[in-house]
Amino acid sequence: MILEVAEIRIRPGTQAAFEEAILRGLRSVLGQAKGVESWSVRKGLESPERYILQVVWATLEDHTVGFREGPLFAQWRAIVGPFFAQPPLVEHFDLLGESA
Repeated sequence: MILEVAEIRIRPGTQAAFEEAILRGLRSVLGQAKGVESWSVRKGLESPERYILQVVWATLEDHTVGFREGPLFAQWRAIVGPFFAQPPLVEHFDLLGESA
């Protein structure tokens, strides 16, 4: 399993609309993507325009090839992209250890 972490910064004053849009996009578009095992999105307390999206993928290629190079990515970006203040910072992580 691979963890995708995306730091998303949105335009000030668009939080309510963005939160509706990202949850809609996660449920409708990302829910169709091959290899998605789970996701979570968190909003910043100190920085209200900052969000952290975490997606657990079965493989790195499920995200980087299957999703990013497929038709679902365009649908996803059409929903959330208009809110971005800058392109999201996206990185992938492999599990080293976790609590029980």
